[in-house]
Amino acid sequence: MTQARKRLIDLSSTPYYHCIARCVRRAFLCGECHLTGNSYEHRKQWVADRLTTLSRIFAIDIAAYAVMSNHYHLVLRVDEDKALNWSDTNVIRRWGSLFSIPPIIRMSQQKDASPAVIHKAQELIQTWRSRLMSISWFMRCLNEHLARKANIEDQCTGRFWEGRFKSQALLDEAAVLTAMTYVDLNPIRAKIAKTPESSSYTSIRQRILELLNKPKEHSIKLMTLSSSTQQSHKNAIQFSNNDYLNLVDWSGRIIRQGKQGYVSAGAPPILERLNLNTKGFVSVLKRDDDIAGLNALGSPTALNHFIEKQKRSFVKGIRLSKTLFQY
Repeated sequence: MTQARKRLIDLSSTPYYHCIARCVRRAFLCGECHLTGNSYEHRKQWVADRLTTLSRIFAIDIAAYAVMSNHYHLVLRVDEDKALNWSDTNVIRRWGSLFSIPPIIRMSQQKDASPAVIHKAQELIQTWRSRLMSISWFMRCLNEHLARKANIEDQCTGRFWEGRFKSQALLDEAAVLTAMTYVDLNPIRAKIAKTPESSSYTSIRQRILELLNKPKEHSIKLMTLSSSTQQSHKNAIQFSNNDYLNLVDWSGRIIRQGKQGYVSAGAPPILERLNLNTKGFVSVLKRDDDIAGLNALGSPTALNHFIEKQKRSFVKGIRLSKTLFQY
């Protein structure tokens, strides 16, 4: 049963979310259509360009992304403090870069503006502020833009996206790491790339190119990875760049080679530090549907707290969580 987005995205539970948007049947976001032979590879740049624009406007950070032929994945973090600290002028400027500003805002800035006009303008600004830290509005501004461009190019009208985007609450650090790795390994899991560095339009490829000081394919600003506790890294994801790159490389090799059974040999230490079960972690990464269909991902303890907070009787994913964590 469809649930209200406000129940699925609750910033008091977590600022991190894994989001997935999929095209309708036989529609292609990117890639090549096997039926017509048409190539839509150039649309990957549309996604990258729009993500670059929106990440500079919204108080939403991008931790990971992967653009596939008929869907895309994002791991996002809402920076609520950033949005709350913006001045009204800053909010107006940001909103105005996406939508037209109504005349009442200009009227409220005049010396003879009435209290009623000022009050209405303030209400609008606060509404925009909340929208500029809303994942729903971020995804709306991304998907509507892409749908319009694709429909113009395809010379057609109608629905481009398969209903609402899916969102998954990432309840702890281990869940964020798992979701990021899952997203970055999409091309390898789909057998369209053999290595992380050859996985075009993924955050892992971008991180590798940045590490090697090689030219980037686009300018999406990614969240910093750092195990440092210094104030300058307070908004960073709390594991190091090397730890993450090693984990993705190790996981990708196992998935690519199709190894079965015991795979703990050479497992990156970060898995043990986050209390993740090695075999369970690899098993989860190999499943396309299971992880993407969950409303929340985290340890059994985190999921139980989430259930209580949301006043639910259960949440899908407890069994998978026990597979993933060392319980």
